Amino acid sequence: MEDPEGLTDWLASVGEPGPLVDGVLLEEAVTFDREVAALVARNPSGSTAAWPLVETVQEDGICTEVLAPAPGLDPAAARAATDMAVRIAEALEVTGVLAVELFEVVGEDGESTFLVNELAMRPHNSGHWTIDGAVTSQFEQHLRAVLDLPLGDTTPRARWTVMANVLGGSREDLYPEVGRILGQDPSLRIHLYGKQVRPGRKIGHVTLCGEDLRDLRLRARGAADQLRGAPER
Repeated sequence: MEDPEGLTDWLASVGEPGPLVDGVLLEEAVTFDREVAALVARNPSGSTAAWPLVETVQEDGICTEVLAPAPGLDPAAARAATDMAVRIAEALEVTGVLAVELFEVVGEDGESTFLVNELAMRPHNSGHWTIDGAVTSQFEQHLRAVLDLPLGDTTPRARWTVMANVLGGSREDLYPEVGRILGQDPSLRIHLYGKQVRPGRKIGHVTLCGEDLRDLRLRARGAADQLRGAPER
């Protein structure tokens, strides 16, 4: 809602609190520059490990890309955001992987501050890049943490890793396309989830690692579009 009048009209339309309306939570609208995510893990012994902060690219409210690490982010700001995520995991005594989704707000002085948008206490879409792009994936790390084993190395395997989500589109069976697309780009990694295809649903992802961020993004998005049967961008 853009103004108080809209809120007043909405409240009038839902009526008095009851079985369908037990309460209303109001949140301040935040003007932010981009969305980022911090992925950390903690085991019951209290050890923690964190992967590099990533940028999550949203289109129509759906994450379409993850860029690891987040481009153009000051190292001190990245450390501050990661430290905040670790403190949250420690305060909540998390066991396993925790994703902390953040709004980055850049001030007039160029300094970044971060506002927590959402917490996900599980392996998360923003961390799927770690399967191919980090020494230890979020899934292996989650098991290590739950079993209270030493946590694994979170170092990236390449300068950049780009993950593009494959969203449900016009093509119902994606598997026949896999061989053709891998033939075009042997460096590509394709992960399909076996989910029923629905428009806009995350049904897989593709990952590329390398040195040229722009090139990786073009190739990853192109492959994701081909898989879903959408025109290449």
